[in-house]
Amino acid sequence: MLSANRNPVAKILGMEYNTMKEDSSVLNILDKITKEDDPESEIKMKMAMLLEELDLHLLNYSLKYTSLEIHLNPVTIKKDIELLKHFSGQGEQTVLESIEYTSDYEFSNGCRAPPWRQLHGEICYVLVKPHDVETLCITCCAEGVFLNGGKTDDEGEINYERKGAIYKDLVTFLKQKSAKFSENMSKQTRLTEEQQKVKDQPKKAPKKEEADALCKTITSSNKSKLENNQINLGKNQMTKRLEPRLNLKTTVDFKIRKSSIRDAQEKKHGGRPEKSTPPVSAGRAQLVHKNADKTEEITSESSSESEEDEEPPDHRQEANADLPSEYWQIQKLVKYLKGGNQTATVIALCSMRDFNLAQETCQLAIRDVGGLEVLINLLDTDEVKCKIGSLKILKEISYNPQIRRNIVDLGGLPVMVNILDSPYKILKCLAAETIANVAKFRRARRAVRHHGGITKLVALLDCSQNSTEPAQASLYDERDVEVARCGALALWSCSKSYANKEAIRKAGGIPLLAQLLKTSHENMLIPVVGTLQECASEESYRAAIKAERIIENLVKNLNSENEQLQEHCAMAIYQCAEDEETRDLVRLHGGLKPLASLLNNTDNKERLAAVTGAIWKCSISKENVTKFREYRAIETLVGLLTDQPEEVLVNVVGALGECCQEYETRVLVRKCGGIQPLVNLLVGINQALLVNVTKAVGACAVEPESMMVIDRLDGVRLLWSLLKNPHPDVKASAAWALCPCIQNAKDAGEMVRSFVGGLELVVNLLKSDNKEVLASVCAAITNIAKDQENLAVITDHGVVPLLSKLANTNNDKLRHHLAEAISRCCMWGRNKVTFGEHKAVAPLVHYLKSNDTNVHRATAQALYQLSEDANNCITMHKNGAVKLLLNMVGSPDQDLQEAAAGCISNIRRLALATEKAQYP
Repeated sequence: MLSANRNPVAKILGMEYNTMKEDSSVLNILDKITKEDDPESEIKMKMAMLLEELDLHLLNYSLKYTSLEIHLNPVTIKKDIELLKHFSGQGEQTVLESIEYTSDYEFSNGCRAPPWRQLHGEICYVLVKPHDVETLCITCCAEGVFLNGGKTDDEGEINYERKGAIYKDLVTFLKQKSAKFSENMSKQTRLTEEQQKVKDQPKKAPKKEEADALCKTITSSNKSKLENNQINLGKNQMTKRLEPRLNLKTTVDFKIRKSSIRDAQEKKHGGRPEKSTPPVSAGRAQLVHKNADKTEEITSESSSESEEDEEPPDHRQEANADLPSEYWQIQKLVKYLKGGNQTATVIALCSMRDFNLAQETCQLAIRDVGGLEVLINLLDTDEVKCKIGSLKILKEISYNPQIRRNIVDLGGLPVMVNILDSPYKILKCLAAETIANVAKFRRARRAVRHHGGITKLVALLDCSQNSTEPAQASLYDERDVEVARCGALALWSCSKSYANKEAIRKAGGIPLLAQLLKTSHENMLIPVVGTLQECASEESYRAAIKAERIIENLVKNLNSENEQLQEHCAMAIYQCAEDEETRDLVRLHGGLKPLASLLNNTDNKERLAAVTGAIWKCSISKENVTKFREYRAIETLVGLLTDQPEEVLVNVVGALGECCQEYETRVLVRKCGGIQPLVNLLVGINQALLVNVTKAVGACAVEPESMMVIDRLDGVRLLWSLLKNPHPDVKASAAWALCPCIQNAKDAGEMVRSFVGGLELVVNLLKSDNKEVLASVCAAITNIAKDQENLAVITDHGVVPLLSKLANTNNDKLRHHLAEAISRCCMWGRNKVTFGEHKAVAPLVHYLKSNDTNVHRATAQALYQLSEDANNCITMHKNGAVKLLLNMVGSPDQDLQEAAAGCISNIRRLALATEKAQYP
């Protein structure tokens, strides 16, 4: 029977199921349409294609149920178990703690189940101990894997009864039962693919050269011979790509990954280091989407390049994967693309577009059989139809991160940049859109810039370059508008890079973007505003945005009904509102009211994060806070303190922290019940959120009634515990917040002493290297030292030598609070003398030369306290303190006057006493 019917599967399911056959009905159709001159050939082709599609539909429907019949064998199960054993053991990186057979005896057929159980198709029984669940007793049988009743307590026999669903293999079963197994398995698979990519990399060049050589030798005389060669080449490539390989890594090694990330962070852009995120952008960093699929996306947030330039690992279809029929059809179409004439090429491209190119299987099928090389080569031809077809396919499949990288590796970007000069507008649009999809990682953006792409993309923004200027911006030719939209879309992707931002500015992009912002085309406005949003992180752009009166149009578009446009406008305002003049412009153009009204729409979290961010930055100006109170935005913000994602909470709390600098807002927040949710947020771990919430709590603590609520909710203890946080910004913000808490607490001294080890913790923070931490801790010590018992305790902890060590600083903020702390600490025991012994007096005299009045006042008060010691007076006199203090006696600041006069008086008394002693 086998000799008469050598391919029964193809006989039963049809020739399309026979994947090893080179010919197909699709190729036959293409051959006929190119060889016959029948006028009805096109109709015949369409009919044949429809019948072909029906046949495929029926085939897929039958395969759907055929694939559900799972049959395992002892060899497969044994290999899976041995492999899992290799990666099991103690430690967080292992996939399992242990995996063992219940029986050591193996029958000749490879099974370990008793013979009477083998009759039921059972192969063996396994005891598996995952990291996060109890030990599982599993039955492996020909039908699949399932959980059994486990071993009995009395005799240790196995309860063979099935306790759950049947899974196709052991790995799938364990992924469902153990989250830790699934997580560690994914890590191992990713690391293995990275190693395989490194191993396969040297082999890629010869394959490409071989394919290129074949394509160049195409002639009409040896077409038949060439097609056979191409098919054989395709077989060899698929055989190599579909070789089975382990999904797990044989040794756990994280050094490769760490070094690659470190190298990526140390790369430079055109001789300039990567621009780091400024301190004020802590909230902006939280606006990055959390979706893992968007690690390379740049469609809404702004961040430094190093945050999103980790290229995804290469992924090839596995040999044991269930490949759909589309995979093989695309393979055959690509083969025909390599050897067909112009008409056949166009038809093949159209046929390829009929597939669902948004499906990853189709995207990778084109890549795996060498289709990307052919599509990119078609861009170098003179045939416009071939270029259009190729770009349409590349545009669709370049949404896949792996395809993006492959396009760059194959040199596709320089070709697309050249197409931007084409006289055909449709080619310009398609090339720009494809560049927009590809340029989402650093290497691609750099390639666009190096090949002159930025200048050409900026030129696309000029809608009037090929036509006369219309009376109104909305009357531009639709084709010109589409070209400009695609150019803006590509610039949006490219503007992730600092060097590209500079290139856009130098190419004259800002005035053109400002002009396009006046149009009424929403599809145009979204990429335009997105580009401005990205670029507004640079000071030069913010100045240009003000000069081009862009803020007015951003405010106008806040009233649009398009949520995405509203989001990007709010984000652009968020970026620009660091500047005081911009905040005033937003208010003058009526931007605060739409921002306040958008707070009521909480369904779209990305837009809500952008809106709250804009409100946060606008709230830095007191006039804007008054307007927000008028629009009842404060009550809405308080309501957003619960049940919101962290990226929203960061901005909401930041806005409340700024608004609560005013007394009316503090009272309003307390009456709305906002103190408790703020205190509850002190237990979080998000750095940016903790910085903002400590500032907000500290601002509320200025009001005594709010302070009572904070104390009752144990908020002061939570703030004190944040002094142990590893992040310097959190430490500093917590220390600043403690100052008003200590000032306004009823029994502050006793409250501070009640925190075990709290005073020692504060003193030890004086050893920090961060200037902001030091200044905030000095301010806290100033308030702590108002209580004599606490002052005695911190003196015992060595506060005087540590404060003295900080005296040689040029930072005026630190000087101000350090001088205040020294002044307070002088009021206990011999501290005045000790400061002199640790040489803290002379540096303090030099503080009087500062231009900051606060430094003058605090220094004069410290010198007044220190001048009660004779040796300190001598040191002051030697360092010229008298002359500097005399100038300050006439200051309009009364406290400064009194301190300067008192210090001079002490020095003069010492001088008189010395004179009397010498000349009695």
